Amino acid sequence: LLPYLAFLWWSWRSGRMPRLALIGFALTLLFVLVTIGAAIAAEVIYGRQLADVDPLHGGAEVFLTLSNVLVLLGFSRARQDQQQ
Repeated sequence: LLPYLAFLWWSWRSGRMPRLALIGFALTLLFVLVTIGAAIAAEVIYGRQLADVDPLHGGAEVFLTLSNVLVLLGFSRARQDQQQ
């Protein structure tokens, strides 16, 4: 966690990371938190691992997909802006 937080801090301070991509990288932390919560819920409610409870697992994975899409869009837009 500390290296990732350092990466986010450096990226934000450097000003060289596309803003949308930086938001996507930050949302990865939200994915981690949601996944931890979903894993606890799967264990407490269903007595199973998160991977065995499809609705909770899929719901958590949505946050990873969202963060990846934002990173992709951020860098894609930055590249388009450089080519113009």
